[in-house]
Amino acid sequence: MREPMARSNPASPADSPESPKPPSSPPPKSQGTLHLIHPSEKKKKVKLFRVVRSVFRSFPIINPVCKIPVLQGSSPDNHHTYFSGNRVTGTLFGHRKGRVSLSIQESPMCYPSLVVELAVQTNALQKKLGSGMVRIALECEKRTDKEKVKLLEEPVWNMFCNGKKNGYGVKRDPTEDDLRVMELLRAVSMGAGVLPGNSEIEGPDGDLAYIRAHFDRVVGSKDSETLYMISPDGNSGPELSIFFIRV
Repeated sequence: MREPMARSNPASPADSPESPKPPSSPPPKSQGTLHLIHPSEKKKKVKLFRVVRSVFRSFPIINPVCKIPVLQGSSPDNHHTYFSGNRVTGTLFGHRKGRVSLSIQESPMCYPSLVVELAVQTNALQKKLGSGMVRIALECEKRTDKEKVKLLEEPVWNMFCNGKKNGYGVKRDPTEDDLRVMELLRAVSMGAGVLPGNSEIEGPDGDLAYIRAHFDRVVGSKDSETLYMISPDGNSGPELSIFFIRV
């Protein structure tokens, strides 16, 4: 007897290896687009200026014979005038009952070059700033010569606020939330305020408070660096100083 032939079902278009697959839909675009630039892009524009400035700084200082009257507000003892070339943008931000984060940028339009989560709550720091001067010291131990790490690349710091130890400051890479805050504040050079949060998810404490100001960056050595906050009016001293120290 002749064996019955097996019926072959025609291959469907989806099963046929020669049939083209439908094009996959593109991934959804993110709601917010970042316009922050990398610090290296800004450095190219000011490279020539910094070279010329460094050449002039190498010249010896000669005291003139005649005395030239000093204009008000341009005294040589003015700390901010001397260190204006090392000015950076600093932002302290965080949820009211959350920990404060410090972001350092070359300008408000740049990506953060440093983000440190501090061991102090936002509402507590606001009270300290409202009552007077605040000194934050971030200390770490010196490394051996074989473990050379730049000062601001240290991962963990002992944090002191006005002489009292609060806990630890932790350096981290900028998160998506950090970049979102920097993008929202891109047009703000100095000031303080509140950014609305997602009240449905984060509750009434979801609002994010921030303080942004210019800081004079003073490099004492490879183991010492200080950020002095510049007062908006330019007359009173800095209300906030942040010290990075290796001891």
